[in-house]
Amino acid sequence: MTTQPDVRPLRVDDLLQNPSTGIIVCCGSGGVGKTTTAAALGVRAAEMGRNVVVLTIDPARRLAQSLGLSELDNTPRPVLGIDTAAGGSLEAMMLDMKRTFDEVVLNHSTPEKAEQILANPFYQALSSSFAGTQEYMAMEKLSQLSAQAAEEGTWDLIVVDTPPSRSALDFLDAPKRLGSFLDGRFIRLLMAPARAGGRAYLKVLTGGITMATAVMSKLLGGQMLQDVQTFVAALDTMFGGFRQRAEQTYALLKDSRTAFVVVAAPERDALREASYFVDRLDQEHMPLAGVIVNRVQRLAARGLTAARADAAAEALGEASQAGTGSATAALTEGLLRVHADLAETAERHHGHTARFTAGHPGIPLTEVPAAAQDIHDLDGLREIGRALATPGS
Repeated sequence: MTTQPDVRPLRVDDLLQNPSTGIIVCCGSGGVGKTTTAAALGVRAAEMGRNVVVLTIDPARRLAQSLGLSELDNTPRPVLGIDTAAGGSLEAMMLDMKRTFDEVVLNHSTPEKAEQILANPFYQALSSSFAGTQEYMAMEKLSQLSAQAAEEGTWDLIVVDTPPSRSALDFLDAPKRLGSFLDGRFIRLLMAPARAGGRAYLKVLTGGITMATAVMSKLLGGQMLQDVQTFVAALDTMFGGFRQRAEQTYALLKDSRTAFVVVAAPERDALREASYFVDRLDQEHMPLAGVIVNRVQRLAARGLTAARADAAAEALGEASQAGTGSATAALTEGLLRVHADLAETAERHHGHTARFTAGHPGIPLTEVPAAAQDIHDLDGLREIGRALATPGS
């Protein structure tokens, strides 16, 4: 594994060992290896002596498999097989979006009102499928874990695998979006029809709530208004706290104890997304630790380029067609063609990454070589961790 010339390497071990690093957020577009990276960072940090919890939002449950767990759910579970000689530990969990929302209701309302809210059709739709809820609940769970770690000393490092998303940083926007959607002013608008007659309701519609009403009507059909009114009446002022918690979560993400790691693949589209992530984090003044480029093709025979390997293979092929080649020559031709394909991929990866680093000078970056097989156990995660921690190898 190497880094591009004049690029400051991302010193992963320094990040993991630093006691002031309390949260690592792995972000990036889908399919670039965020889940594997988060798990590998968690394993390495735990075996360096940190008490770690890894939170994943990955629907494929690959994290559970690679950590040797039969399943993951909304409760942190200890990972066995970790080397605890340095005094560290590792737990892992998978976000359960609805259960996390239920916990918010139970923790911020009376038992009677909580029962009404949990049974309400509007709440059930909102907590299960409303746009942005998964991203918001990921940040809500992060806030809960952070508070538990501070109060109980349970963990000193939280590693977050963010939701896969086409829109690069939905999870950053989600606290603000959901806080705005459910704040006190919006609730008062929803309650207007119940407090006044039909004419007042028409005024409310012309006051800007038409779009929101249409969205909720799609979700809940003809019963929407009645369900919403019942829902809001049960909530009273509870959702006033959503905005406050959203602001607290956003402040937590900007705190100096948080470190963002942008994960990418060495391809044009993935690095374009990574560039957007880096720029957006800079705009939001979020603490970026660096960029990890996964699955980079590297070749031992650096002097043999794709073009030279292709030319040599072509020459051997012509000799074979002329009847002057041997079995050894045919085998060599095949190997050269394989090498040419790999070398072409390596050159493409190098070029894409070089263009990214040229556009983002000074951003720490490290590359992880492509693995020979899928990562499916702790040993594989340890290997990824060693690659992450050894820039230039």
